[in-house]
Amino acid sequence: MPEAPDGAKFYAANCVSCHGMSGKGDGPLAPTLDAAPTNLTLLARKNGGSFPRARALSYVYGHPEQRELTRDMPQFGGSMAHDTVPVEINGVLTPTPRELAGLLIYIESIQR
Repeated sequence: MPEAPDGAKFYAANCVSCHGMSGKGDGPLAPTLDAAPTNLTLLARKNGGSFPRARALSYVYGHPEQRELTRDMPQFGGSMAHDTVPVEINGVLTPTPRELAGLLIYIESIQR
C-alpha cells in the first residue's frame, strides 16, 4: 500500500508547479492560470473537518473519456488504471491507481 512519502514524490513531479511545495496554491505557474489553484491544505477544513477523499480522488483522477473538460489541471487517470490498490472511500474499498492512492494519502497528511 502506498504511503505519504510515495505520494510526496508524485506531488513533487506533477503538482508543485501549480500548487506549490506547501500545497497552498502558490506554485510558479499559478499566476499564469485562468483560475487560482486550490489550496490543498484546506480541503478538510472546507469540508467540515473531514478530508473529502472521494471528491479529491475523483477530481485528480478525472474522467478518462472527457479529456476536454474546462479546467487547467490535467487528469491523471487513464493509463494508471491497471495498477490499483484498495482505498477506503466512504466505507467502501475502492480500486484506485497506486500512484493516486499515494497522492491522496499525502494530500490528507498536509491538512491544516
